[in-house]
Amino acid sequence: MPRTRPDASDLFAAAPLPVARLGPAERLACLRLIRSENVGPTTFRELINHYGGAQTALEALPELSKRGGRGRPIRICSRDHAEAELEAAAATGAEPIFTIEPGFPRALASIEAPPPLIYVKGRRELLSRSSLGIVGSRQSSAAGQKLARQFARELGEAGYAIVSGLARGIDGAAHEASIATGTVAVVAGGVDIIYPPEHAELQATIGERGCLVSDQPPGFRPRGQDFPRRNRLIAGISLGVLVVEAARRSGTLITARFARDDNREVFAIPGHPLDPRAAGTNDLLKQGATLVTEPGDIIAALRPMSGIAMAREGVHRDSAALELKPQPPPLLGQQDRVAVLEALGPAPVDVDEIARAAGLPIRAARLVLMELDLAGRIEHHGHQLVSLRVDRPEP
Repeated sequence: MPRTRPDASDLFAAAPLPVARLGPAERLACLRLIRSENVGPTTFRELINHYGGAQTALEALPELSKRGGRGRPIRICSRDHAEAELEAAAATGAEPIFTIEPGFPRALASIEAPPPLIYVKGRRELLSRSSLGIVGSRQSSAAGQKLARQFARELGEAGYAIVSGLARGIDGAAHEASIATGTVAVVAGGVDIIYPPEHAELQATIGERGCLVSDQPPGFRPRGQDFPRRNRLIAGISLGVLVVEAARRSGTLITARFARDDNREVFAIPGHPLDPRAAGTNDLLKQGATLVTEPGDIIAALRPMSGIAMAREGVHRDSAALELKPQPPPLLGQQDRVAVLEALGPAPVDVDEIARAAGLPIRAARLVLMELDLAGRIEHHGHQLVSLRVDRPEP
């Protein structure tokens, strides 16, 4: 856990994609691209940057995957399937926001490989406010819940949107205390799926007076493996994350790790050494998290960052502008693709090193990696690290 506080000038330094208002056709093409086979967040970004628009990228998928060594046609999401998903979202009152659209949370857009799409229900303007995540144990103590309510209420009154995961315990207490000032609930399933069941009324209230956020389509029921992805969204939307109570083996610590990796501030309230619900929190403090005992500690720490306008900056173009200036493709020969494959192995290696080993410009190496990704032949490990898939099925 780094002890250096995030610098406001660095926190949102990299804009991963251009910003443009999308028309219905481009929005549908973006959704089809996201839902097509082997198109993850990194590949979506590379395709948009390379081709200038989703429709052009869709048309290129078959040839790109073939160049990457895929033996069978890649599955491309149909227009009917994408239209059905958008209609289902509208029926639940949810609205999709793509990373390339105004209104996508700037903090979330700045993380490595942000979700290409989020669904939002409720007051989407809350996503343009400075936000603080408050997370903690599901089996929380009465004192822990009291602290969560106190911090959420006072930080909300100070202008922060409070972000949490709608779980039992600390999450629920933080949401309830900040409904009046602005709360954002990030859910692991679709925004129309009630989880946990006892928070049905709270979730409905947040959908009207706050904001529900998910990167999954309506109707998606969460599984155990989906909650770490939700935790990443909580950390990504927020300027910092406050951990109220957390055991040593806790999903809350996953959120703290994502916050640290995304260069966010991690705050923790110390707990009694004999309380297992405070063991993980106290460990965070030993690793360099910022100790806080009152909301003013967080307000003072975040003041340099919270002055940053959270709305996406730059000129908002219409969707046609995305199609005007696609980058001319690098000239690649088969020997270039072989060189990239030879530079790869089962151990993760960063993209710059791959380009250096292959003797290629970085943009040419990225194009080859995009082809391999669409063919299902590589894995992404975060921090620009990739490796060959050793367990991949036959293409």
